[in-house]
Amino acid sequence: MRRSAKDRAGERQNRPRRRTPVSRVIFSLFATLFIIAAMAGAAGLAVWSKITTSGPLSAQTSVLIPQGATSSAIAARLEKRGVISSGQLFKAALLVDRLRGETRPLRAGEYAIPARASIRQVISILRSGKAVVHKITIPEGFSVAQVMERLRANPDLTGDIGQPPPEGSLLPETYVFRRGASRAEIIRRMRQAQEKLLDRLWPARASDLPFKTRKEAIILASIVEKETGKPNERPRVAAVFINRLKKGIRLQSDPTIIYGITRGKKLGRPIRKSEIAAKTPWNTYQIDGLPPTPIANPGRASIEAVLNPASTDDIYFVADGSGGHVFSATLEGHNRNVRKWRALNAVRRAEEKQKQKTAAESPAREPAAATDPAAASAPARVETARTAKGAIPLPPVAHKQAAARPESAPASARAIPIPRPRPKR
Repeated sequence: MRRSAKDRAGERQNRPRRRTPVSRVIFSLFATLFIIAAMAGAAGLAVWSKITTSGPLSAQTSVLIPQGATSSAIAARLEKRGVISSGQLFKAALLVDRLRGETRPLRAGEYAIPARASIRQVISILRSGKAVVHKITIPEGFSVAQVMERLRANPDLTGDIGQPPPEGSLLPETYVFRRGASRAEIIRRMRQAQEKLLDRLWPARASDLPFKTRKEAIILASIVEKETGKPNERPRVAAVFINRLKKGIRLQSDPTIIYGITRGKKLGRPIRKSEIAAKTPWNTYQIDGLPPTPIANPGRASIEAVLNPASTDDIYFVADGSGGHVFSATLEGHNRNVRKWRALNAVRRAEEKQKQKTAAESPAREPAAATDPAAASAPARVETARTAKGAIPLPPVAHKQAAARPESAPASARAIPIPRPRPKR
């Protein structure tokens, strides 16, 4: 039985079509890509899960990333410190970021990594650049030698300072830096800070000052800095020295004697009579006017005081026994202040001797107290040694403080001859 043409056409339509070679290749390719994409997605999800999971750190820690370190070196360092569990995962996370268009680099510095930080958090911290900062404080009145000693002792700074800066060219302050900063950089910042301060203060200085240059201002400010530790006294102490310069009276400042001996280091004992008479370039008992260089690095307040001193006729000051000073514009007034100071000092010496005597006798009366006789008699031996050396803590001048600076002589041993103003030359 012959099938009709219509039946044959229906059979052809219902018969499965055979794929051509090209279509089979295309189908295989798409299938492969789909499988790869599915696997990549699964792998990506696994990686993402691991890099966002809490890390192994049990407590916050600091990590230093050196300048110029590669991502592989950083990953190895973090894994070694126990910050991350896997350096390979860390690098995989960076690769994922690059594929997503993230171009920010990991930045050098010291970073505080919190406990349980994930790899994602660690990367974010290292990209932020918010490194841990350190501080170093340079006290007012430090000499260049003391500044260099403090910088060298700081373990968070690096490198050598090189040539010491000029005395008095640094501004004492607290400076913030990142670990690994160079000591020379701190010196550079200190010099720049002083120059910037002078740029602001110098144009507004008083008009009748007895000096003409910034250097002379810093020299006088360094003397003021070493003469008093009380901020409210600085303008008046500055006025005393400025009035002396105007009248041609020698400054007669103890700290200038010390600087001529130690060049900025601590003396550690009272000034001797022979040292008062020694003519060094800085000894203002022996030279007229200002010394050739500053004797320390003055702080902001001392520089301000010298450029705008108090309005007063004072040319004398002497310790008041409490760390401060009393001032006078006349020799008669100064002599009264000296007598008061001597009387107060005599009372203190008597009280100290009585304390020493009581301490020395107490073991005999109370054996059970277990007081060390050698320790009790030590102050007396020290005082005798001072006298034997012939040390004269205070030279013939009336503007000394008893305890404002550790380099100055102790008040208990001072004897102040009355100074005589020298005529203006």
